[in-house]
Amino acid sequence: MSNPVPTILVIFGASGDLTARKLAPAIFNLSKDNLLPENCYLIGVGRTPMQDRLFREYLKDSLGKYSRRIIQQEEWLKLESKIFFHTGAYDDLNSFTVLEEKILSLEKSLGHKVQCLFYISTPPNVFEPILDNLGESGLAKKHHGTAWSSKVIIEKPFGKDLESARKLNDVINQRFDESQVFRIDHYLGKETVQSLLVQRFSNSIFEPVWNRNYVSCIQITVSEEIGVGKRGGYYDKSGALRDMVQNHVMQLLALTAMEPPTSLNPEAIRDEKVKALKAIKPLGLRGEKAEIVRGVYSEGLVRGEKGIGYLNEEGIPADSFTETYAALCLYIENWRWKGVPFYLRSGKRLAGKASEIAVQFKRPPGILFGEDERFSLAPNLLVIRIQPNEGVTLYLNSKTPGLETKLQPIELSFGYETTFGSNTPEAYERLILDALNGDGTLFIRGDEAEISWGLLTPILDYWNEQKKEGLEVYSAGTWGPVGADKLLLARGHEWITGKDYK
Repeated sequence: MSNPVPTILVIFGASGDLTARKLAPAIFNLSKDNLLPENCYLIGVGRTPMQDRLFREYLKDSLGKYSRRIIQQEEWLKLESKIFFHTGAYDDLNSFTVLEEKILSLEKSLGHKVQCLFYISTPPNVFEPILDNLGESGLAKKHHGTAWSSKVIIEKPFGKDLESARKLNDVINQRFDESQVFRIDHYLGKETVQSLLVQRFSNSIFEPVWNRNYVSCIQITVSEEIGVGKRGGYYDKSGALRDMVQNHVMQLLALTAMEPPTSLNPEAIRDEKVKALKAIKPLGLRGEKAEIVRGVYSEGLVRGEKGIGYLNEEGIPADSFTETYAALCLYIENWRWKGVPFYLRSGKRLAGKASEIAVQFKRPPGILFGEDERFSLAPNLLVIRIQPNEGVTLYLNSKTPGLETKLQPIELSFGYETTFGSNTPEAYERLILDALNGDGTLFIRGDEAEISWGLLTPILDYWNEQKKEGLEVYSAGTWGPVGADKLLLARGHEWITGKDYK
């Protein structure tokens, strides 16, 4: 991978938690691997006044806590002198004018052009003023059309519904070309997600059976053991559907369901993701054939420790009807997937932390091994684990040792840590480097975001209309509401994640 051109990385919201936990360690580790340009500068931007020295100390402390590798003093000194802080309001054009002067001063001292990569790591209510002021100040079009053209990374959430996503896209399109924009979803930077396309399209044993003729269902689970913690005020305005399903889960769905792209060109891959999302049939919301379930956790035991209910969490109003769990059954109306259910679920305070894609294949005809109780003939299953313990497991039927012919599912497993070691690059390292190089493969295009919101906004509107009606309660430490199990049972399936596979 080639090193990017000389760059000034500007982080809005630089004193926030994301910078400390993820962005600063990612930048340091890229530098440690010599993947940053020799002339790479970091300017943190925030509303709270901070001297350069204090900002440098803050970042160094963050690296000590959160970096996957130990920082050496000589390595830190390489970066320290290239780190600065700029204090200013996000809605004040004058602040951006002063920021531009800082950038011009650095560029002049270097004697050559630099690209600006703006990382918007702030609450979503200031996305628009930041984007507008980048445009008004001229920073958005700096060196436009050249190798040093400005770029912008935008953190999630990208809107809260279809209308807000469209509005945000309109603001972006007025200031930036789509090629300059990188809507980030850190799940796409995880090794297992990146390798999903490799597993699908570089192994001839998978692609011929990756369709309605052989696949019974596909399940995507993103579960968390933790509750909302101190994020109650934010989470209650969001919920599981907005917080996880619209971005992480839908991206996993698109990569799993997409057709083979014509090349590894970023737009070729994103075109196929968009086609898959466009083919999803609108969900049934009402009655016995409803394809959606929502729930909220009550108190319960999580790994032997008592967990409080959602309504008792800090910042949650007593009349809240926000879902902490959502499950959907989707159908993709195209030649490959016609009739195959895609089950999606995500929730908090569940029995385990897991992010998995499970492809369940159809059972073979029960001619030889189907009618005798000795033959526990299970469907073949491919499970792609994104976290924890990234890897892939294939479940096959095998004869157990002994004189009798008995069958049992066995596992063929591959783990990233076992094979490649545990110190692999983290998601933000890959994503920041790709943005520096202008590679949008692992980022969300504007039309992708709108299509996803277009599918899910009717669900949000329906739940808002229903209030607490239909909101199921599940105990903390379980795998969610009963309705989620019924959703699958009604279609001849059951959830795989969280159960011993049989």
